[in-house]
Amino acid sequence: MFSHVTVGAQDLERAGRFYDAILLPLGLTRRAVTPDGGPPALCWVTATAPLPRFYVYLPRNGEPSTAGNGCMVAFLAASEAAVAAAYTAGLAAGGTDEGAPGPRPHYGAGYFGAYLRDPEGNKVHIVHRADLQP
Repeated sequence: MFSHVTVGAQDLERAGRFYDAILLPLGLTRRAVTPDGGPPALCWVTATAPLPRFYVYLPRNGEPSTAGNGCMVAFLAASEAAVAAAYTAGLAAGGTDEGAPGPRPHYGAGYFGAYLRDPEGNKVHIVHRADLQP
């Protein structure tokens, strides 16, 4: 289990709009973050558990944020419709397409996903996995 995942951003307001757009359809909400002496940050969690968390921070070292080559954050969606809704909302909130919603059978039976880049260039995957449904 992950405690949290963090990506960097130069513009927290823009990042907040993008991640609100893609994470609200997935059941995550933004919560207030109390600075720990570090840089400003945004945080999203589920309503039912305090962890895991997803953060967007201004880089602690004060250098510009960069998107990692080969790095990606994947968010689990409850349905194929939620994947499509989050993807569409992400594009409307400044994201760019990296792969439209659709089946990805090479990853397994019932795997349905979409790929975006956030406004900072971080790669985001939204996935519904039928094999994980009750």
